[in-house]
Amino acid sequence: MKFDIITIFPKMFDSYFSESIIKRAKDGKFIDIEAHDLRDYTTDSHKTVDDTPYGGGAGMVMKVEPLWKAINDIKSKINSKGSRVILFSAKGKRYAQEDARRLLKYENLIFICGRYEGIDERVAQNIANEEISMGDFVLTGGEVPAMAIIDSIVRLIPGVLGNSESIEIESHSEEGYLEYPQYTKPEDFLGWKVPEVLLSGNHKKVAEWRKEHSKRKNAQ
Repeated sequence: MKFDIITIFPKMFDSYFSESIIKRAKDGKFIDIEAHDLRDYTTDSHKTVDDTPYGGGAGMVMKVEPLWKAINDIKSKINSKGSRVILFSAKGKRYAQEDARRLLKYENLIFICGRYEGIDERVAQNIANEEISMGDFVLTGGEVPAMAIIDSIVRLIPGVLGNSESIEIESHSEEGYLEYPQYTKPEDFLGWKVPEVLLSGNHKKVAEWRKEHSKRKNAQ
């Protein structure tokens, strides 16, 4: 699976994608991730990617032209029929685990990371296939959402995680499900004790406790 990220800060991804599960997925050839510098698709000497908004107002708006060129360049090198272009936007659909499973089906995902006051609306209308929001809050750009979404998808790729059961029983593995509480050694720390049933060795009772507490947490 290939992830292409269009950004004006491509180096922001170096550290995050060079550690842990994503690094193992890259080393194992499960995925390929490439960050593209939007400024490489500009034509002026200043590499301008934004301009003042029509109608006035505060801030700067990212231009449609370099984004259009970047998308076309990326699509010319991949199977565009198996790709999807995602724009991060406050008015987009709120991202959920079901979206991670849905996006896993594509061969290539192209992420547009906005900055400044926003992106020319013609990108959403004519270039992006969908708009995604991470929640009802404001970030300075789309780089963090891109990292989060890639992370959520990569761990679903068969073979990436060492234990497939981790995906099957974790929170949001099905709609409305939240995983049961987890404990490890020591049994008693500062008087905070592990529930006795988990120490009993009775697998049936342990399973019942976990089922009960996953539902209880979900209901709160």
